[in-house]
Amino acid sequence: MKLPASLKSVSIYEYCLFIIFTVYIVFPIDTPLHIATYLDSALGMVIMFCITLYLFLYSNPVLGILFIFVSYEILRRSSSATGRVAIMKFTPSQPKKDAELRAMNPPQERTLEEDIVAIRAPIGRSEPSVFSESSFKPVADNVGTASLI
Repeated sequence: MKLPASLKSVSIYEYCLFIIFTVYIVFPIDTPLHIATYLDSALGMVIMFCITLYLFLYSNPVLGILFIFVSYEILRRSSSATGRVAIMKFTPSQPKKDAELRAMNPPQERTLEEDIVAIRAPIGRSEPSVFSESSFKPVADNVGTASLI
C-alpha cells in the first residue's frame, strides 16, 4: 500500500498529537477550572494562536487545522467552566438598562406647591429692585490689632 508523500514525513509525535486532538474533540472532556481560568483570557487566546502558527510552520498542516478545532473546543469548554457564557448571556445591554431605568423613573408632574410658588413668587418676572438713599453713615471704632472680620 502506497502512502502519500505528506504522510511519509509525519513523525510519531505528530501521530500522537493527532490522536490526542481527535480524542479531545470527539469526547466531552471537561477542562479543569484552574486551567480554564488561564485559557479563557486574552493571554490564553494569544498562546493558542502562537501554538497554531507553530503547528502550521513546523509540522504537518493537517495538525494545524485540527488544532484550530481543538482550540475552539478548549475556549468553548473553558468559558462554560468559568461561567463567562452565563455572564455574557444574562447581562443586559446598555440600551435595555436605559429603557428599564426610564420605566422606573417616569417624568414627574408639577406639584401644587410648585404651581403656587410659580404664581406667587415669579422669579425673573418681578420689578427690578429699587435702592433708597439714606443719610445714615455707620461709624466704626478702631479695632487695634484684631482682624477686620
